[in-house]
Amino acid sequence: MKKILTGFVLTITAVLIVLPFISHIAADLGNNSLEFERLIVQLVFVFACLAGIITTIEKKQLNIEAFTSKLDKKLQAIVQGAISCVNIAILTAVFFSVFPNYNMLSSEDHVLYIPIKIFFSALPPMYFIMLALEIKRNKCIVSSVAGLLAGLLISTGSILGLLNLVFGSWYPEINDSGLAILLSGISTSVQTFSENAIWLIVLIFTVFSLFGMPLYIVLSGLAYFAFMTTGGYVESIPMETYTILTDTSIAAIPLFTVAGYLLAGGSAGKRLLDFVKSSVGCIRGGVVIAAVLVATFFTTFTGASGVTILALGGILSVILKGSGYSEDDSEALITASGSIGLLLPPSLAVIVYGATNFMTVNIFDLFKGAILPGALLALSMMVIGIIKDKSSKRIRFSREALFQSLKAGFFELLLPILIAIVYFGGYFTLFETAAFTVLYSFVLEVFIRKDFNVKKSFNIILQSIPVAGGVLVIIGAAKGLALFLVYAGIPEMLSDFAITFVGSKVLFLLLLNILLLVVGCIMDLYSAILVVSPLIIPVAESFGIHPVHTGVIFLTNLALGFLTPPIGMNLFIASYTFKKPVIKIVKNILPYLAVQFIILLLITYIPWFSMAFIK
Repeated sequence: MKKILTGFVLTITAVLIVLPFISHIAADLGNNSLEFERLIVQLVFVFACLAGIITTIEKKQLNIEAFTSKLDKKLQAIVQGAISCVNIAILTAVFFSVFPNYNMLSSEDHVLYIPIKIFFSALPPMYFIMLALEIKRNKCIVSSVAGLLAGLLISTGSILGLLNLVFGSWYPEINDSGLAILLSGISTSVQTFSENAIWLIVLIFTVFSLFGMPLYIVLSGLAYFAFMTTGGYVESIPMETYTILTDTSIAAIPLFTVAGYLLAGGSAGKRLLDFVKSSVGCIRGGVVIAAVLVATFFTTFTGASGVTILALGGILSVILKGSGYSEDDSEALITASGSIGLLLPPSLAVIVYGATNFMTVNIFDLFKGAILPGALLALSMMVIGIIKDKSSKRIRFSREALFQSLKAGFFELLLPILIAIVYFGGYFTLFETAAFTVLYSFVLEVFIRKDFNVKKSFNIILQSIPVAGGVLVIIGAAKGLALFLVYAGIPEMLSDFAITFVGSKVLFLLLLNILLLVVGCIMDLYSAILVVSPLIIPVAESFGIHPVHTGVIFLTNLALGFLTPPIGMNLFIASYTFKKPVIKIVKNILPYLAVQFIILLLITYIPWFSMAFIK
């Protein structure tokens, strides 16, 4: 099954690279390119569903898992059995919640003569296969059966909708049947239970998330029971998943991820390092500058700082240590620099934030607003790295060496310049820019550099799929919960509370930083953006804070949250990469983290850093 899935994914990826250029040419010739654009986002949705399955097969769904390892084997088995039971229940419920949406999708809506319902139909198989895999992997039959029964009980309303979908036209009396009455009664009981026990449910999901429950399950489960408290509109969850994953901005995520992996899999990192070393290696901390720039560069494309640490941590550490930098400082610098790229174009975090809050902030403006803060964070890491560099080893400056490294890395250095020109110059849309980046990276690594052949490039692309799939599934799940929070009027309530009890703009910004650092520690980047940012923006606006400034503060805090003890995600990734205890990583990173906190305060309280390029 995996081979079939990977074949489909590779085919869709190839189509997604080609279609934007066809659409662009069609628009230049005066033809209607709208249908091509609609086809692209529908294919991205199918890609997301297939990638989600692959991510589950490879057991790479995002989770926190902060405390499981601290339990003995018997307790671990009990906890995992309980988590698996809940996973099965939620996947069962969400699977059935998909089907009532078929009545909401118009039969007349087509994309190039293909009904929209065909694309939407990629969603039920994803949930079903995820469910089947969870049942197969669960070693406890009792918890599997209990999970299935619980899932069927809480999804009775959706099952009734499915029966209406299948039999409604033939058997209109189904709504008056005994089965329908029974299902409606159970559904009402579940709603009542949810209303009375919602805070207990939130606590259970929060605790389970710390013991390794996949974050998309946590978000889906919270959204499901939240909607049950307000009448059971659980079909909104899969529909919101479909809506967000067919957004034109979100569609760029998998392609930028693929491009990042292609570049990281070849010699791009080494060529960039060689260039920076030959240009600034003669000065104190020259190699440090090189390491920070390379780490930042790759994070902008992969959209995940953890991936940069895993992919480049080893080679960067060797280079830094070989230049006389201490082992502890080398590893701390790499870890601290891993998340800086989240603020710089073409950052996927910026894209998701802009797509989530498109009514209040423009992605283009957000990119411009984040440039200076991102550059300031990078510069700060370079400065502290230079200060801590006590080595007398220097690379002798040579014009010939500089010229040779520039010549060798010319095409790698050209890529960010081309991206800035085609996107910020308005020549390409964001998705077209992403497609261009993948094509450029592929041609560069396969045909120009010949770092690997076409077959190996496919393997590298497949390595990126679980990362893209994990991110997209999280985004889809988080959107349902975000919708509930908005419908429940939470932003307005928070705004009223802040105005009444906080009062001071300075105090609000301080509390905002504290809150977002906590969020950055316990939530993944994309679910935090989708769930929390819509709540924050209205409150910030009530204090007269520009949405771009709010966005930059938000993203900077999340970047630091990855590094904040005790459960910042990048601390654990660095521990795994460098084979050091987490406490050792924390101790080494503190000076770097302190400097980043100072930069955060400057960004927060001096809006100019975010607004300098905003008219």
